[in-house]
Amino acid sequence: MTSPRPMSALRLDAPGTPLVLAHLPRPVAGVGEVLVRILAAGLNPLDTKIRAGQAAHARQPAPAVLGIDMSGTVEAVGDGVDGFAPGDAVYGMTGGVGGVQGSLAEFAAVDARLLALAPSRIPLADAAAIPLGFITAWEGLVDRANVQPGQSVLVHGGAGGVGSMAVRLAVARGARVVATGSASQLATMTAMGATAVDRQVEDIETIVREYTNGEGFDVVYDTLGGATLDASFVAARRNGGHVVSSLGWGTHSLAPLSFRAATYSGVFTLMPLLTGHGREQHGRILAEATRLADAGKLVPVLSAQRFRLADGDAALDLVESGRSAGKVIVTLP
Repeated sequence: MTSPRPMSALRLDAPGTPLVLAHLPRPVAGVGEVLVRILAAGLNPLDTKIRAGQAAHARQPAPAVLGIDMSGTVEAVGDGVDGFAPGDAVYGMTGGVGGVQGSLAEFAAVDARLLALAPSRIPLADAAAIPLGFITAWEGLVDRANVQPGQSVLVHGGAGGVGSMAVRLAVARGARVVATGSASQLATMTAMGATAVDRQVEDIETIVREYTNGEGFDVVYDTLGGATLDASFVAARRNGGHVVSSLGWGTHSLAPLSFRAATYSGVFTLMPLLTGHGREQHGRILAEATRLADAGKLVPVLSAQRFRLADGDAALDLVESGRSAGKVIVTLP
């Protein structure tokens, strides 16, 4: 539902075109929904692919408002909503796919099941950097692999949006974590509690030999896909190792995994947004993120650059360039 009152939003009118600052009708909270005044939108590589028209799986046809992650305050609650009240600080992975309005707007009416109360220990705008990355990490490490204290975990792309959350989460659950990245990312991964490895210097056989005595890792989380996923199959521990990938979209040989009697799981975090099923699980996962953040165990890696709504295209350009050393945030008035 929408009201006659306008709001500012960035609209994608056609794939491959610049975003347009537009005045759109302000949404109204329907049954089971919460109207959120958005403070910040957290941008992801998927947002740039949707802008370019290269993400058919996201099912976000133009014209559309992009932005998957957000944080803000509750403006109003619809019928049937419990657990939220006007003024509450909230965050979530709430739209920008499946034909649902995204977070590059002043307001959004979102399914209350997708929301959680935001952490109090970090600035509310910074919380917009958490949802997609943490949910993807949790679904892989906890729901699929059930990581336990003392296990060995290898995270490929440990300084990325998903990878950094996977490192934080695995460390918080008591695992011994090795994370791969570029030379410029080693200090960041080390600060998160991982043993940092330059993927350009050490090949997978060397990593397995040096950090597991050749036994392989209990859990391998691949966030890069392609050849890295193939290497992950080689890195899994024999008799029980588990490989998880958030980008397992190619064609791969499962023989190395089968010969190790190891297993594989794929993660597709968009499913609840696209189908409507399982959305309450996203809210529950973010409640765990809030608990960890308030305990000082979860701190998002943020870009030093902040953008305003009118600069949303420049923010997406930075994400697309791969040069940002952390999550890119767009803040709203």
